[in-house]
Amino acid sequence: MVYNYRKTLAWHETLEIHELVAFQSTGLIKLKMGFRKITDKDLKVIYQRAIKDLEKNINELLQFYPSAPSIQRVTESKSDHIAFYAGDLLGIFKSSIRNYANAITETATPELRKVFLNQLIRAINLHERIFTYMYQKGYYPSYDFGQILHNDQNLAQKALSMKY
Repeated sequence: MVYNYRKTLAWHETLEIHELVAFQSTGLIKLKMGFRKITDKDLKVIYQRAIKDLEKNINELLQFYPSAPSIQRVTESKSDHIAFYAGDLLGIFKSSIRNYANAITETATPELRKVFLNQLIRAINLHERIFTYMYQKGYYPSYDFGQILHNDQNLAQKALSMKY
């Protein structure tokens, strides 16, 4: 069977790329900020490898942005440390929700399942709170996909250009 690949990415592929670029860019910034504080030689080597690998991942994914579905990219993104920390918090709770959902499916002990469920609900509520904050402040234009992709590219470039 021969596949006829399109020059434009599918929407669901584009969404996955967005999630990966945003998450890895935030992680890269945090690694670069923490690198100077690492005194253990072996851990420093691991950090350097992690930084190089994330830089490579981000660069590879950014190459696909021009193939995103046809959308207009609009205004300059808000770029400040508050937006960064809010986005990091959003990512932490998004990951927590996924982790708790997975943990619940692996739990046989009813008491533990109840604890996981209560913690999942708290994570969902905090995710909603930080998302609402970011949306109201204009840090996460969730209904403007072109702007989201534009913001991803700005965050990725900031992460890639940051010295460590």
